[in-house]
Amino acid sequence: FIFGRCDGENMCVINASNHTGNPFNHSNQCTNPQTWKQMESLVREGHVVELRRRLCSRMTFGTAGLRAEMSAGFACINDLTVIQSTQGMYKYLAKYVPDLKTRGLVVGFDTRAQTSSGCTSERLARLTAAVMLCKDVPVYLFSTYVPTPFVVYWHNGAQISSPHDKEILRCIEESSEPWPGSWNEDLVESSRLRRDPLEDVCRSYMEELNTICFHRELNTMSPLKFVHSSFHGVGHNYVQRAFQQFGFPPPIPVPEQKDPDPDFSTVSCPNPEEGESVLELSLRLAEREEARIVVATDPDADRLAVAEQNDNCGWKVFTGNELAALLGWWMLFNWKEAHPDPADTERVYMLATTVSSKILKAFARIEGFHFEETLPGFKWIGNRIHELTKTGKEVIFSFEESIGFLCGNMVLDKDGVSTAAVVAEMAAYLHTKNLSMNQQLINIYEIYGYHISRTSYVICNDPPTIHRIFSRLRNSGGSGVYPESCGDYCITHIRDVTTGYDSSQPDKKCVLPLSRNSQMVTFTFQNGIVATLRTSGTEPKIKYYTEFCAAPGERDISSLEEELRKVTAALVEEFLEPEKNNLLHRSV
Repeated sequence: FIFGRCDGENMCVINASNHTGNPFNHSNQCTNPQTWKQMESLVREGHVVELRRRLCSRMTFGTAGLRAEMSAGFACINDLTVIQSTQGMYKYLAKYVPDLKTRGLVVGFDTRAQTSSGCTSERLARLTAAVMLCKDVPVYLFSTYVPTPFVVYWHNGAQISSPHDKEILRCIEESSEPWPGSWNEDLVESSRLRRDPLEDVCRSYMEELNTICFHRELNTMSPLKFVHSSFHGVGHNYVQRAFQQFGFPPPIPVPEQKDPDPDFSTVSCPNPEEGESVLELSLRLAEREEARIVVATDPDADRLAVAEQNDNCGWKVFTGNELAALLGWWMLFNWKEAHPDPADTERVYMLATTVSSKILKAFARIEGFHFEETLPGFKWIGNRIHELTKTGKEVIFSFEESIGFLCGNMVLDKDGVSTAAVVAEMAAYLHTKNLSMNQQLINIYEIYGYHISRTSYVICNDPPTIHRIFSRLRNSGGSGVYPESCGDYCITHIRDVTTGYDSSQPDKKCVLPLSRNSQMVTFTFQNGIVATLRTSGTEPKIKYYTEFCAAPGERDISSLEEELRKVTAALVEEFLEPEKNNLLHRSV
């Protein structure tokens, strides 16, 4: 166990004394030899910068909880930091939830692991449970890996958001010394307060899928075949059951990717969002099996990629924005079928993050329901759904462009398992109308206007450079003066949620909450294009999002795409200056 202290440019590293609660047990052996060896090696080899990075900062709440690499150090995920975080959570909950020792805590895990640090999701889950059990808090610890949506984050079912996150971080800082019982994994087996919620939660989840299944009888007769990849993660069993709940036969699994593998041995990147290159095994299997649709859940099964085989045209891999257009149309279509009175539409909402397509806004403008944007991250969507539901409103669809979708509101998080079944039902219904999903997407654009988007990123491993890039944007025409143009394109409005500035508002203040811990600036151009630059909450990336929102009836797609390409190129070259700032472009 190594403590780091920053003193200007120098790092002082000392061994902790051997007392109860630190990661040495009484036989003077390290509780986690792997992380000890990592730190010992860094000290021996004099990697001061890396030691400073790992020891002089802590994990913070980003767009989706506390996330970091599995490795040694306070800035990383490991046995110690998970114990510290759970102790901080207990300290906060003990004050915030009077009946904590009656209600208890739910703990789930996926299949990810890192051999070099000795970290596995299951071990970290057991340590989390141990911390709570040693304080006599009931723990509902799943007995096997589960999809992320099976685990409730806060008492309202949504992810933790402000101000709770800041208070929890403060409590973590005050709880850095492990308690005597925090390392006792045996409590998971011995404590009467530990329960396994797997059977009850899985049964309830599958039953509640009926609320978003609209054509079960049609599904049972569909000739369509589906292929599913779980990307070496947790999704296989749950997607199989979800399809059966909808009346379909189980989808054909990709055998090489069906079972958990923390090394993700068959893909260059375990992210189905990366497109056709990482879906190759799925697409080839679908061709052999004559399956028209491929669905792929990411390793923790909360996101979903979809591809469709088109006649003589190869495969169409839908972007998150395109799939949202289809799912938004589908959920509204079925809602209207069940609620023929137009007055009922007044209580209907759809939500999307602000960097996602504005297609749902176009739906709302024509169909008469409500649309709202949130900051990036499903924690904002989930909490907004909870608020709207309390006032009698009904949120029927929500999404973020990074292939995160929620049909209905059965869980308050993005959910790849339920969305996979909904996509299958939508495809089966369209098949009865002699339509593919891609053909229906074109129909949607014909009615509501084409929405053409581009999303990518550059990599920047130097935080001061990122700060300099955004500072330059905020002072391009003098102190506090934002740019008025980009290339040959005039900018009409600018919104900066990092500073709270919005030129389109009468008081120049953002309607969205401030997000001071990340950078995000949105530009609205005179030609109708909307572009956003933002930093990733978990990776050294500057992401950029551009979209052309055309009016209904505008069909010159090639010119729209060319205009969007030019604006995107100008945005990257002029505002990010990749060559000058040594930025690395996304590899295709």
